[in-house]
Amino acid sequence: MRRQLALYGDRILGRLVKWSIRLLRRTDPAWASAFCGRLARWLGPWLPAHRIGRDGLQHAFPDRDDAWIEATLREAWENLGRVVGEYVHMARIWDFDPEHPNTGRILTDGIPLFEQLRTDGKPALCFAAHLGNWELPAIAAAAHGLPSAVVYRMPNNKAVAKEIIRIRAPLMGRMIRTRSQAALEMAAALQAGEHLGMLVDQHFSRGVDVTFFGRRCKANPSIARLARRFDCPVVGVRVVRLPDQRFRIDATGPYELPRDAEGQIDVAAATQMITTVIEGWIREHPGQWLWFHRRWR
Repeated sequence: MRRQLALYGDRILGRLVKWSIRLLRRTDPAWASAFCGRLARWLGPWLPAHRIGRDGLQHAFPDRDDAWIEATLREAWENLGRVVGEYVHMARIWDFDPEHPNTGRILTDGIPLFEQLRTDGKPALCFAAHLGNWELPAIAAAAHGLPSAVVYRMPNNKAVAKEIIRIRAPLMGRMIRTRSQAALEMAAALQAGEHLGMLVDQHFSRGVDVTFFGRRCKANPSIARLARRFDCPVVGVRVVRLPDQRFRIDATGPYELPRDAEGQIDVAAATQMITTVIEGWIREHPGQWLWFHRRWR
């Protein structure tokens, strides 16, 4: 009986997502972003995940008062809602013109780094975080002509997953699903000279211990492990949400990762370095990070 109810609930969720996507696609991108942002800002504080976010913020910013914590959480909920509303309009939101840069929604000073990565004849690793609209870095790589692959987590609901793939596929490079053979697929992408991107700011149960906002947690070491094996450039990309539905894409690196006594990349130290970079990004814009994930366990 419980299984049947779960299957029935999945079907309802799948249909709701499909209908919502169809409705949002008929709207203007700015309207969809603002509407979903307002809805999430109102609804979010009533959800259990709000307590997770409050705990994380209180530990990360112990000197801040309750009013700041709540205001930042509402900003984070709004950012999450806006990402949802913008999702179906990614092709319209991405309006960057290399001949007339920084004249539309997308602003960046990372063109020289993108060009370097495109022309150096090497594969590369790119780390990102759930900041601003975190779908844009993968679109940026493909739009700049970088042979690219993106690691992503498949939603449990098959109907939802199908809709997401349908939206992502035309805009991003090759997509690698997180599963048992993902490591082999990631290695194959680098061997083929592709630029591999992944979000590495959430809990990873098989990860290495790092310090994040002064607390121990597990972090995904895939970037460091692959860099050790392939000795290729490692760059970071973040997205900062600006007023009027604009975005700034910051590209940093290539980074010199820490090495051990034998000259090989130190996986634990490199993962800590990447985690520290991401912490710095979040400290600059705490209201644009996804605090509602159980990062510390």
